[in-house]
Amino acid sequence: MSFKVKALVAGLAVGFAMAASAAEPIKIGVSGPFTGGSAPMGVSMRDGVRLAVAEVNAKGGVLGRQIQLVERDDEAKPERGVQVAQELINKEHVVATVGYINTGVALASQRFYQEAKIPVMNNVATGSIVTKQFADKPENYIFRNSANDTIQSKMIADEAQRRGFKKIAILADSTNYGQLGRADLEKVLESKGIKPVAVEKYNIGDVDMTAQLLKAKMAGADVVLTYGIGPELAQIANGMEKLGWKVPMIGSWTLAMANFVDNAGKNGEGTRMPQTFIQDPNTPMRKAFIEKYVATYKPAGGKMPSAVSAAQGYDSILLLTAAIKQANSTEGPKIVAALENLKDKVDGVVTTYNKPYTKADHEAINAENTVFGEVKAGHVVLAK
Repeated sequence: MSFKVKALVAGLAVGFAMAASAAEPIKIGVSGPFTGGSAPMGVSMRDGVRLAVAEVNAKGGVLGRQIQLVERDDEAKPERGVQVAQELINKEHVVATVGYINTGVALASQRFYQEAKIPVMNNVATGSIVTKQFADKPENYIFRNSANDTIQSKMIADEAQRRGFKKIAILADSTNYGQLGRADLEKVLESKGIKPVAVEKYNIGDVDMTAQLLKAKMAGADVVLTYGIGPELAQIANGMEKLGWKVPMIGSWTLAMANFVDNAGKNGEGTRMPQTFIQDPNTPMRKAFIEKYVATYKPAGGKMPSAVSAAQGYDSILLLTAAIKQANSTEGPKIVAALENLKDKVDGVVTTYNKPYTKADHEAINAENTVFGEVKAGHVVLAK
């Protein structure tokens, strides 16, 4: 074989190898609780992510490559979240991960992505510290597109004050989410010169809130502010009914979860909570998203288990793929640089994102695109 023929064969081999590499899918991790009490949030998020990926892939993918999701159930447990992170990074070689429902899981797990220089898009976890965990580093690989607890706690306190409540009780679960949110809430109340008459804690899985509610009642509380997740929040509403004591509940966004609304029934009526997305087809894009979600996953009664989680999951993929496209790369540092300076607007179902991130600010959601929802007749609607 002559030198020219050998060179031609070698060139063709390299070309075929490069073409094969270019055709390989882009792996994106999805980490969330798909079982347990947090599952309505995790499954809704995952399903929103799947819808967005299906749409992106149907249009040719990104950089001429299809997106492949690598989904793992973190069970809402920090130790499991750590295992999942290490597997997605070291075995699956994902270029980014979306998800994290629980603040404690995010704080325990995302440090491995930071060390590996792989971006994380927190699309549900709201603990204020989440995006600040590595803010002192030259590059911060942690982003978010959910309403953090700094935003929510102020909205909750403002709502309680606006409605004239004077004696405030706080009930928060014992997780990182509940206790960090409770601390944010107390800080805002203190700035208003308000000291809660009762601050009570409960555990995940508790089914009897009598002791905590009695303390709030005996202290003369005229409103209960909450930080927890759906099943236990329903126990608070139902516990009030058992005591023959009913005061309004205002709390974090999780009061919109189906396992609060359905389990509390009439006892949850009138409950209010901050929301980035309500299952209301009030724009063409939201209408299309809701119809596709309901048609694809057929949720009971046509009601998303966690509409906020589904919408933010969907949008997290749109933001991430826009950054990969702009970076023309799947390298972590280049994706981060693109996210911090997105040149094109990204039309999501929560909002239209116009330069949502900067190097100093990795929060896409602000108070302007967060509203109050209210439980009415078994559904969450826009509060009036």
